[in-house]
Formats: sequence, structure tokens, C-alpha cells
Amino acid sequence: MTKEHKTDESAEFPLTLSISVNGIHMQFRTGKNLFSPQGLDAGTKAMLSSVSFEQGDKVLDLGCGYGIVGIYAAKQIGAASITMVDKDEAAVAASRENARLNGVPDIRIVQSDGFRQLDETAYTLILSNPPYHADFSVPKHFIEKGFNRLALGGKLILVTKRKAWYKNKMAAVFGGVHIDEIDGYYVFTAERRSYSYATKNR
Repeated sequence: MTKEHKTDESAEFPLTLSISVNGIHMQFRTGKNLFSPQGLDAGTKAMLSSVSFEQGDKVLDLGCGYGIVGIYAAKQIGAASITMVDKDEAAVAASRENARLNGVPDIRIVQSDGFRQLDETAYTLILSNPPYHADFSVPKHFIEKGFNRLALGGKLILVTKRKAWYKNKMAAVFGGVHIDEIDGYYVFTAERRSYSYATKNR
């Protein structure tokens, strides 16, 4: 995975990145107020090293930033299979520009605070690098509501620096979780196997 960048101060997103992930080459426009504007962050890199996309998948990039995960998936299985959401208006605008830049303009990109403004269900994969909040309110929403938005057999994949809370929470909701430790990050994969949470008192 490589990157290089140059600046164009006249653009809304003045930084241009060239990023290669597992042999797929992409271009991105970013700005200083977006997450990891200088290149692919280590957590997302760890997550993408452990996930594969297949024809027939319905993928949600949850908290998409300027669009690396969703665009990477779309380059493999097609834009029609991908939804990207972020609560930040600038991130949504950057993702739309980057989808066009990478030849996948038909990705559905929605401004939404988590799942609150998103009505779709039956995803086979939901991927997220959630923000680190002391009260865990954002990942709690992602995990609990993500369970309900997955198809049976669908998987929620999160990457974080923290382990114990995520392990316990995902196991309580999903009934189990697989954890990979990659370059100092934990990649959590949980599969929806039933219509209700594994533990009612979460």
C-alpha cells in the first residue's frame, strides 16, 4: 500500500492522494478537516487486509470519511452494491467527488448520523473504523443498530485500538466475535445468526 500527495490550494479539497490497496489503485481528494487527510490510516489498512468482497455482497461503509473503504469495495464488486454514510457534510461531498474520480459515481452516498438517516437493511457487510469516544456512545450505536441492518449471515467488521469493551459488546449482541490483532489494531468480525440480540440485557 503506497501513497503520494500534492497540493492544489484552489480546490475545495486541496490535497490529492494516490493510494494502492491490495493492487487496486485509487485517487482521492481530501482536506485538512477530514479524517486522516494525509493518507490511508493504519486502522483502515488493518481492516482492509482482513476483509474480502464478493459478487452479491451488499456493503455499507459506515463513517466513510472521504471514501476509501466504499470506493475500494466498489472497484471490486460494482458501485450498485455499495452504500457510504457519514454525518459530516464535507466528508459526504469529498466521497461523492472521489467516487466520480475513481469511476464509480453510482455509489449511494448519504449524509447520516450513524444509521439515523439511513433506511436500508439486509447488508451482508458493514465496515467501520469508529471514532474513539470515552463514553462509547458511537460504537454502541454502530453495533446495536448494525446488527438490525444486517442480513442473516451478514457481518459487522470494526477496527479499533481498544479490545475489552468491543469484545464484550459485540459478543453480547451477536453471540460471539472473532478478533484479529494486526499492527497494533484489533479487527472485530461478528456475524448475525439470529433475529434478536444474543443477550437482552446489554
